[in-house]
Amino acid sequence: MFKTVLPLSAILSLRFFGLFLVLPVLSAYALTLEGATPFLIGVIVGGYALTQAIFQVPFGTMSDKIGRKPTILVGLVIFLVGSIICAVSTDIYTLMFGRFLQGAGAIGAVIPAMISDLVHEEQRGKAMALMGGTIAMSFAAAMALGPVIASHYGLSSLFWITAVLAILSMIVLFTKVPTPPRIRHIYHSSSTTRDILSDPNLFNMIMINGMQKGLMTVAFVLIPVLLTQEQYGFVWDKAELWKVYVPALVFGLVAMGPAAVFGEKHNKPREIFLISIVLFIVSFTLMGFAKQDWEFIAGVVSFFVAFNMMEPLVQSMISKFAKVHQKGAALGIANGFAYFMTFIGGVIAGLALQYGTRETLSIALIVVSTLWLVWTLKLRNPHRYSHLYLAMEHVDMEKLNALEHEHIAEWYINETENIVAVKYRKELIEEEAVKAKIVK
Repeated sequence: MFKTVLPLSAILSLRFFGLFLVLPVLSAYALTLEGATPFLIGVIVGGYALTQAIFQVPFGTMSDKIGRKPTILVGLVIFLVGSIICAVSTDIYTLMFGRFLQGAGAIGAVIPAMISDLVHEEQRGKAMALMGGTIAMSFAAAMALGPVIASHYGLSSLFWITAVLAILSMIVLFTKVPTPPRIRHIYHSSSTTRDILSDPNLFNMIMINGMQKGLMTVAFVLIPVLLTQEQYGFVWDKAELWKVYVPALVFGLVAMGPAAVFGEKHNKPREIFLISIVLFIVSFTLMGFAKQDWEFIAGVVSFFVAFNMMEPLVQSMISKFAKVHQKGAALGIANGFAYFMTFIGGVIAGLALQYGTRETLSIALIVVSTLWLVWTLKLRNPHRYSHLYLAMEHVDMEKLNALEHEHIAEWYINETENIVAVKYRKELIEEEAVKAKIVK
């Protein structure tokens, strides 16, 4: 599994690393460009996410028609062009166009779909967690390196690095990623958006994913501006921003491992999500009302810990709650909503900086996060399932089509391998009892 998942996770992580690299400093540096306003800065920070949200479904559809690899290549080329435009921009509107173009290469849902093509059902949760973990690590590394590189070589250097990473991702795509088999699953019902949104756990996970990403953008509009603009009570130089991000990075990385283990191995993701939301509330309280540097830094550390605790688990939980015929659609909806919320977060933060105060925005964020906490109390932890695989020649199709049991979650047929797979709760029904219900 690792040889299959790691190259794909590397492509996604390199791409996200390039996007994350500018987040710690983009709002502070972009304010110096011609035509810049706080509102436009917010649009630029979250702008890539708007086009990501718009192009998620078209890229997913294209990957079904022309294949995953060619689709990922198209997305990386668009991302490369957008990065170059950002690198050479000298005014706020050219930078905005480049950011929109970066997001238009929307391969965020194609790579998880490709992982689903290559990895067996029972391993997909671990595969998604591994993918989420690599993204979280790229996020942490970008937070540490972005301010340092920008202070020495300027904002444009970050976009040139992003362009190089896009080229490196293309090389990985065609040298390390296997071509997925064409596998079609037949299931006894079809997937609809209504089915996904009416499932309370999937809907809750979509909300968690969206809120996490939206608050991320809010934070990265606010942190650099609040620290470097005198009217907010702090007078840091842009070159000093690493002093707040490095401690946050260290604590975030330390927290990520235990959270992933506790959430995955011990099947307690709900508890991890609730703790993370509480830490979000703490972080926005500290950042909104801090009078001393150390108080603000503690708020940023709290934010990073909360974000990194969540990140390895979100995609995995969506994959676990979705039935086999829903996984692609569920991940697409979740990622599309997350990108939309990323854009909204940037816009709201920009408007708040232009027309409000940091204290007012902090109170609003505390209220929203508290409501999110109450909402997430409804989430339940996923059941643990086992899988029974049988050759189709041994299965009575009439019995299979009539198979209904409270402890059997679903079944499907892998036509390529001529295998019937049944997903069931092993602690509540024995494998032989499941087998007896469908064999000839």
